[in-house]
Amino acid sequence: MAETLLDRHDAVLFDLDGTVYHGTRPIPGAAEAIAHVRKRGRPVRFVTNNASKSPEAVTEHLGKVGVTAEPVEVSTSAQAGAALLREHLPAGAVVLVVGAASLEAEVRAVGLRPTRQYGTDVAAVVQGHSPDTGWSDLAEACLAVRDGALWVACNLDATLPTERGQLPGNGAMVAALRAATDREPMVAGKPEAPLLRTAASSAGATSALVVGDRLDTDIAGAAAAGYRSLVVLTGVATARRLLAAEPGERPDYLAADLTALTHWVSATDLEIGPRPGWRVTVADSVATVESTEPAADRLHLLRHLCYVAWSSSVTNVRAADPRAEEALTSLGLG
Repeated sequence: MAETLLDRHDAVLFDLDGTVYHGTRPIPGAAEAIAHVRKRGRPVRFVTNNASKSPEAVTEHLGKVGVTAEPVEVSTSAQAGAALLREHLPAGAVVLVVGAASLEAEVRAVGLRPTRQYGTDVAAVVQGHSPDTGWSDLAEACLAVRDGALWVACNLDATLPTERGQLPGNGAMVAALRAATDREPMVAGKPEAPLLRTAASSAGATSALVVGDRLDTDIAGAAAAGYRSLVVLTGVATARRLLAAEPGERPDYLAADLTALTHWVSATDLEIGPRPGWRVTVADSVATVESTEPAADRLHLLRHLCYVAWSSSVTNVRAADPRAEEALTSLGLG
């Protein structure tokens, strides 16, 4: 039997939004794939940059989309943000919270005092995603940051995948505060390494696999933490974005969705690299694609193109035959 990803890795760290579900809508095959990982005896952890929900709320939400989980299996950027604050502040320090009630609870849990209004006793600002954040919340934080308060952002995700599409994420709100203060926050969640390392450590893993849909957070976070990564095309990542990925944002494996974790998929087939069925040549920064097999896999083409684009200067992709044109169009590269 061919070696699978689960043969290579001793735990799987899953992103949530865009990887397991879109808001309230489960991604097809995700629950079954996660159940298979458990059946194979691999610990599972859910690592999310969304700071708007507590681990208990995340667990409840997972249950509604068909995934069984325990709160101890959930690591959130709200937890990471609170931990980062505690490293820099004395016990009892006042922290202005911009975000959901779950973030406020995490701040309180590490021995700090949350508030929602600016005052001269505010030592820090922590900012996480909340759909209820408004101008007045940003105004309070602006006053504190401009007065010298420590500023911690739970994450910098510009968008948040939902069942309706991409909506503004915490990074969009952070950008507004950055523009108003001319300051840069410390970042607690992905792509920084601590959140993923803590999750892997809790699972007793030494060779965890990180699975996610965002190159700039999930995949970059895996690289920062020293873990291999699988990118899925169910959320933010696109073929065009993959070809332009910087060295720190390049996944080791690529798949359409989480069903790649099931037992019938070979790990070698998922690796970025040259693949049968396609010939790719580069001249004058243009990659020319030619089909060499009638039923060549379009995702094999994308894995092949990533390998070529990451090792050569490629600014454009063109097809040399109708099958290649059809594959490139289906990938959004036509």
